Amino acid sequence: MIHVLAMITAKPGQREAILTEFRANMPAVHAEAGCIEYGPAIDAEGMGGFQTPFGADTFVVIEKWESPAHLAAHAAAPHMKAYAGKVKDLIASRVIHVLSPAG
Repeated sequence: MIHVLAMITAKPGQREAILTEFRANMPAVHAEAGCIEYGPAIDAEGMGGFQTPFGADTFVVIEKWESPAHLAAHAAAPHMKAYAGKVKDLIASRVIHVLSPAG
């Protein structure tokens, strides 16, 4: 299994616009072969001082894929290219971590 954490920081005030496009694309991603988990997450409220918040413009995409080949196919999927084209001008930065279980 492959884990992916993608930190997406929107230009100021644009996070919800990106999330709208992201959510519209989720059914196509969930239908992909090898997709185990794929969804956005934002800072939880009221977690106290031990939390390090990402902030109001950032969300994290939490993904799990059956294999590196499935992740590669996802990255090349036409619906992902279409999504990227819709949000490219709204994104300030993107950091992607691809991880293997440490088991």
